[in-house]
Parts: sequence; structure tokens; C-alpha cells
Amino acid sequence: MCGILGIYSGSGAVPDRDRFTLALDSLRVRGPDDSGLWSNDEVRLGHRRLAIVELSPAGHQPMASTDGRYVIVFNGEIYNHRELRLRLPADINWRGSSDTETLLECFRAWGPACLDQLSGMFAFAIWDCTEKRLFVARDRFGVKPLYYSWLDGQLLFASRPTALNILRGASADVDPEALRLYMDLGYIPAPLSLDRNIRKLPPGHYLIADERGLQRQRYWDYRHITPDARMLERREEDLVDELDALVRSAVKLRLMSDVPLGAFLSGGTDSALVVAAMKAAGIEHPKTFTIGFHERAFDEAPAAARIAQHIGVDHTHESLAISDLIALLPQYLDAFDEPLSDNSAFATLAVSRLARRHVTVALTGDAGDELFGGYPQYRLMGQLAGMNALPQRARYLLQATLRRLPWHRGKLLAGALDTRDPTSLFAYLRSLTKDFAPVLSPDILESTAGAHSWFAQTAASFAMDLNGGETASRLDLCYTLADDYLQKVDVASMAYSIEARCPLTDHRLVEWAMRLPWTYKLRHGQSKYLLKKVLCRYLPAALVYRPKMGFSLPVAQWLRGPLRRWAHELLQDRATMDRLPLERQQVLALFELHVSGKRNTAPLIWTVLMLLCFVARQHSTLTLPTVDQKRAA
Repeated sequence: MCGILGIYSGSGAVPDRDRFTLALDSLRVRGPDDSGLWSNDEVRLGHRRLAIVELSPAGHQPMASTDGRYVIVFNGEIYNHRELRLRLPADINWRGSSDTETLLECFRAWGPACLDQLSGMFAFAIWDCTEKRLFVARDRFGVKPLYYSWLDGQLLFASRPTALNILRGASADVDPEALRLYMDLGYIPAPLSLDRNIRKLPPGHYLIADERGLQRQRYWDYRHITPDARMLERREEDLVDELDALVRSAVKLRLMSDVPLGAFLSGGTDSALVVAAMKAAGIEHPKTFTIGFHERAFDEAPAAARIAQHIGVDHTHESLAISDLIALLPQYLDAFDEPLSDNSAFATLAVSRLARRHVTVALTGDAGDELFGGYPQYRLMGQLAGMNALPQRARYLLQATLRRLPWHRGKLLAGALDTRDPTSLFAYLRSLTKDFAPVLSPDILESTAGAHSWFAQTAASFAMDLNGGETASRLDLCYTLADDYLQKVDVASMAYSIEARCPLTDHRLVEWAMRLPWTYKLRHGQSKYLLKKVLCRYLPAALVYRPKMGFSLPVAQWLRGPLRRWAHELLQDRATMDRLPLERQQVLALFELHVSGKRNTAPLIWTVLMLLCFVARQHSTLTLPTVDQKRAA
């Protein structure tokens, strides 16, 4: 796990070395163990290293190939690199055992086609000294971030946008489409960023920059894979065997490490299965880490402890008051250098901090819900589809009844019944704005498309005849997982220089899950049906079939209590607010509606606050809250 930085300029006009070094130092937390630079007339490459595999100087980067033609900077891990070495020419004079060197020699042997052979998480760049061409790639699911800027024949790239801003200067040129999507969803999907001149390389894509310009190409796509009806004719136990084997293989590959390794363990299905697979792979006492909370409504620590005891692991947990997470707000605002309103990042920061005291690598259970039908929205998609199939008059009567209910959720459900297809229903369910009055200016709303349009365009590339749940799960894979959850985990874990690995994003497992019929994911109201059958091989049913708890901070209460003054002052800050096309009076009205207790507007208000914090940070005017812990309790 590392931080990478680079510049390609066909004109040879690269920024001075001092500025480049300053930008590279901004990535220090991603790579505290080593630093390196390489440059010639067209290219400057930089690397910050967190040493995981091959701890000796033989793993130093930037690294040149044995023939001197290629130079690489690489962030991530290639889990099957030892296997790949056996397929490369026998006459290679290996200098060490790093996967960086393996990746470099794979590119030297196979060129861009090497991407098809890689099993890993990665963002890397390779300079071809002969062809004067830069090749930049990102892993299939986007576990590792990669930002870039292409202006006037010059390509800049980095692991984080902060480094790019140091190289090129922070820009006030806001991308209106990115802003609209952020307000809709609470994150910004690739390839956009809030800065119009910075893009994210989408998952499963690569770039080529040379004198002819910049090309972007997709090299992997799972979206078109059709559920295989033939699986319905097979014995269920055979499918359980296959899924079990795929999970165990994915986990075993991700145990490659020359430093201490463990796992984040919640009380849920996915992380429990990952830990069980670690034990099955031969780790006698896997190290696991859980954050618990004094408040029972948020506390999964007892369930995690029972799972840990049954599997037989070296389990560590830290119990906090939920109010203690407010103390992580400065770290959150510092680490997340693009807008993200996902408040579960606080818990990810806390568990990463705990794990770093013991290990440098931690496996996670991310992607299980999206792949195997775990979210309640997927069940709701089917239920609402049934209501939408009612005769028009019956549907109108139902909507009218719902709108007369005293609970606002009834009105939201009535709004959901206005949708006419799975994509628009998914967009409605995932939207943060729903029926609130617009907080963006009319010009932005008129000139941008919004989340529904993006979802519809993406869904057009899906396999035919998917039901509502399948459509929603694939949209979550494309957007929510890739641009929210995986990036949250990456940034929060790297804030403490810990490498997080996500076995359930293994491409073989993902492709298999896309072929699995929906009835094996959601059956008779039971989510993750087949995945839980696998877990029952390792845990008693009582630990497997428990209600899904999830995690969400009490932000609504915080904004009415310990964070109320800070939020009010930030929303009243005209200098920051006026840098954005926000309807200030509407935002203030929503805040007052929330603090009055008449309606919970916290999701949207928190999204606005995180955006304002980002802008204030960019202009060095960010004020951190002083929290009264008694009021926070």
C-alpha cells in the first residue's frame, strides 16, 4: 500500500522538483516507510511506500525493469504475483521478491494485456523510455484510488487530489455535474471530481498518454453478465461448495504479507465469513478487531465476540461511547480530501486506529451486501414493484392514503410509487434530496442531469431482463460500493497507515455472483441466502441468522446538541457559502426545521456541512468544532 504521484509532459515543462517533493510529502501517511523519485525530460515519478511485501531495499520505488526500458510506481498488491512469476520468461534475473517487480516484468512481457492476468488491488503508472509513453491503470473494482488532470498536453496523476492541488494549484472551478451528484448521493462518482479539471480514473480502466494525446480504455466489465438459469437446475449443495471455494480462494490469496495481518470483524455475515476463511486457510489464530459502543442500539461487539469465540481467533475490541467518535471529526476532515458525507467513516477510522496498534494489514467484508442481495432496499424494490403493478386508480388511492398519514415516511413511500421503472425507483431510494426543497441554484439544476440520468445510462449496459433487486444491486456495485464504501475504507484505513484488503471484490467471485440467479440471493425475505448457507458451515445458525444491524451515527441528535453551534456558525459563514451555488436561505430553513424537531433533515444538512468543510479546507478557513462531551453523550 503506497502513495503514487507523477507528471508527463510532452513539452518537457514539468513542475520544479521542490514543488513535486512537497506534493509527494502530502502522501506520507499512505507510505511512511520510504520515499523515492525518478525523472527525465518528459516524466517525473514519485512514490511513498508502506512496506508490506519484500521489506528490503529490493522493494524500493520508482523501480526500473531489468532491461531499463520501463519504470513503475505502484500502489496496492498483486496477490497472484508468485504464480505469475512462473509464467514469465525463465531468464529474468530477479532482484527481490516484490510484487512490484513481478508487475513490471509482466508489463514488459505482455504489455496492457497483463491486466487480464492480475488478481489484486492496484493503481500504477509505467513509463516506457523507448516509446515515450505513459501507461496508467486502476484495478477492476477501484479499491485503490487514482486521480488525474489532463491540460495542454500534460498529464498529472496522484493517489489523492490534495497532491494534484499542490502541483497545479487549487482550483475554484467547480464541476456543476459533480456538485449535483454529490448533493443527490453524498459522494461523487467517477470519473468526476468537484474540481472540473481533476478526474478519477474509473475502476477497470487504463490511460495511455503520449505525443498523440490521452486515451482512456475499459479493460474489464461485469455489468453485462447474465444470470445463469441453468444454476437453478443444480443441487443447492453444489452451489454452496462452489461459493465456499471461491471465498476461501479469494481470502487465501489476500493473506500474502511480510508484516502482521488481521481482519475487521463486525457481527455481520460478510466479515465473519472472511475471518472463518482465514482460519480455514491455515492461520491458527487470526487477529480480529471490533469497535463496540456503550449504547446498545449501536453495539455489535457482543455478536462479534461470540463469532470470534466460536471461530477461535485472537480478538481485540475497544468500547467507546458513541459521542467519542465526535473527537475523530478533525481527523475525518483532514483525511477525506474530497467531499464525502458517509458518517460511517468515523467508525472505520476508529477500528483502523485500533487495528494499527497490532497489525499493518486488515481484511474486510466489503461487497457482500451488493453481490448477494443484503440491503433492505432490494427487498423493498420488489414490494414496490408489486404496488406499481396495481391498476392506476388503486395506486392513486393508495398514494392519497399514504400522504394523509401523520408520519413523513408515508409521504416518502407515496413518492416512491410515482416511479415507473427499477432505475428511477433506485434513484429515489438512494437520493438524499427526495422531497426537500432544492438547495442548489436553479441554474445548476437546469444544466445538470442528476443521479437518475447517470443510473439510467449505466443500467442500459446491464444484462437484459433483470428484476428490480438485481438492477439495484448492480447499480450499487457500480456506484455506492466503488465510489462511497471502498473509498471510505481506503482513506480511513490509510489515515493510520493500515492496508485494507477486500476479498469479496475478487473478480472471479464477482463474475460468479453475477451469474447466480436472484432467488439464491433473496429468498422468502431472507437476504444473502446462499452466502449464509456457506457461513453455516463455520458458525451455528443462531449466529448467522440474526437481524441486520448496520451502522449509522446519531448525526441527527448531534446536530441538535453538541454540534449545533458549530453547524450553525458554518452555515452562517457567508464567505464559504457564497463560493458555491447554494440556496442559502433554503439551507438555513432546513437546518431550523431539523433543530426544531419537526423533521429529520440531518442527511441533507450533514451533506451540505461536509461540502462546506471541504471548501473551507481548500481555502484554509476551516474551523473545527469544540465539543462539550457531556452534551455529546
